[in-house]
Amino acid sequence: MMLAIFDLDHTLLDGDSDHLWGEFLVRMGALDADRFRRESARFTRDYNAGSLNAADYYRFALSALTEHPVERLLSWRERYLEECIRPRVAEGAFDLLASHRAAGHTLMIITATSHFLTEPIAHFLGVDVLLATEPEMLNGCFTGLVQGIPCLREGKVQRLEEWLSETDEQLAESWFYSDSNNDLPLLERVDHPVTVHPDPILKTHARRRGWPIVNIRGQSSYPTQW
Repeated sequence: MMLAIFDLDHTLLDGDSDHLWGEFLVRMGALDADRFRRESARFTRDYNAGSLNAADYYRFALSALTEHPVERLLSWRERYLEECIRPRVAEGAFDLLASHRAAGHTLMIITATSHFLTEPIAHFLGVDVLLATEPEMLNGCFTGLVQGIPCLREGKVQRLEEWLSETDEQLAESWFYSDSNNDLPLLERVDHPVTVHPDPILKTHARRRGWPIVNIRGQSSYPTQW
């Protein structure tokens, strides 16, 4: 069965789920607004330039999970999904997912954002397979560290290869949709790379390689026949 793989942030979502979570926690009084926005802007610049220090970023992104009981985090997450994520699903996302589902493809979301945040998002989108960065837990509490390989850049390829080795799926004739130059390692690996609202670096690369450039935030412009 062919795979249809999707990045999440700025691809299926019109926004970044990690940043939206941080802004939500600021509103809850759980994060210092000035520090969060200053550090978030710095990491966003580095990410867009393809120079993000993954260890520093995840230390920042996962730190809030260590400061509150899991029960409170789960309650906040439910409210965050309703208030911050549902309104930011790209207009054509459900149609795009449905077209691949109707073709019998296996749907997967692969994202650098934590599994804690993205698990309910994948469920809401109707995608059963999720590969995301795994936040470490010890004695029922988050440690602020990453368990295993972060699902970022080459790490997405490694995590996908691990998953493939554990299933009957294969990468041949697979699709991958992404907006970010950080996903070039995986875009280069699939037979059908598709760029969605690509950043400037990825757009230049896509034009040079002849990859599709599509928009799913307005009227659909992606293929629906596979």
